[in-house]
Amino acid sequence: MTAYWRFRLLRSFFGLSEDDAEYIYEEIFQLKHHGGWSFIEAYNLPLLLRKWFLRRLKKQFDDEAAAADKAFNKSKRS
Repeated sequence: MTAYWRFRLLRSFFGLSEDDAEYIYEEIFQLKHHGGWSFIEAYNLPLLLRKWFLRRLKKQFDDEAAAADKAFNKSKRS
């Protein structure tokens, strides 16, 4: 029996596209690798909370890089 669709539009509302999934898995990897989260913990975080943790992780890395640069420049002058 052949199924005929009433509309010819693609059904995109049944999940994530491959690009969206790749982006989300990249975020989960960052939390898992640098934050010590488990996959399930990171996956089940609400979106806004996950974004906050990623922004905070980036800020931490930026602060550490700035401190390392400052210490390096200070040691060069001495």
